[in-house]
Amino acid sequence: MRHDEFFRKHPVFAGEELAKHLSSRGEVGKRAQEGLLAYYQKTGRVVRVRRGLYAVIPPGADPNSYPVDPFLVAAKLTTDAVLSHHTALELHGRAYSVQEHFTYSASRPLSPLTFRFHLFRGAKFPQALRNAGKERFGVSTTERGGLELRVTSLERTLVDVLDRPDLSGSWEEIWRSLESVEFFDLDKVVEYAVLLGNATTGAKVGFFLQQHRDPLMVADRHLKALHDLRPRQPHYLDRSKRKSGRLVSEWNLVVPREVVERAWGEIL
Repeated sequence: MRHDEFFRKHPVFAGEELAKHLSSRGEVGKRAQEGLLAYYQKTGRVVRVRRGLYAVIPPGADPNSYPVDPFLVAAKLTTDAVLSHHTALELHGRAYSVQEHFTYSASRPLSPLTFRFHLFRGAKFPQALRNAGKERFGVSTTERGGLELRVTSLERTLVDVLDRPDLSGSWEEIWRSLESVEFFDLDKVVEYAVLLGNATTGAKVGFFLQQHRDPLMVADRHLKALHDLRPRQPHYLDRSKRKSGRLVSEWNLVVPREVVERAWGEIL
């Protein structure tokens, strides 16, 4: 078929990418694109994910049940999408458990979307990054399914999941996932935390690194930079839930007991 090479290289594609492909073949015009999409959707070769975004179905596969790779979908939802938070942990192979929701960061994320039983949620790049023009700080690329995906590094992901636990799962999920990472570039971790400039987030990162000081080889200078950033009054580890816990005065954090003691699974 005339467009097999495009489909092979673009298992998930945006309408703009198809338009560029058609233009290179001399098939110009919105009507040509709409006609082609209508044909391939009717024959089951392409399914619509959302307006302007499509997934390719292999010949002979059932278009209603074929498992479209959700990482590719998340990476294509906006032109600047970066896989982040728990989804980044999964892509790096460091998530404690697999989740059915996928998170990406972008300048203007879309409203939540459900496709193939997966929930896709977008988060805005932190304001501090946008102000500094550093949205790509700690972002790397990887290949999956023939596509190049942007994903936050493990260093940025460590800070992001502590900054936005609502996008990353339970504290057990976050702690166990991060504890599976044997090495972080701690200079990058601290640089990113300081760049965000959020006192509570800085304290959470400092608390985590202090709790794992020996295995991660955390130096005094790393802790000092984060200690200088900590809030001046006690803050909750998760301010949205304000769960009671133990005050860790060094970081001015109220931390749930199971996190302090890493007492996962105990009856409290």
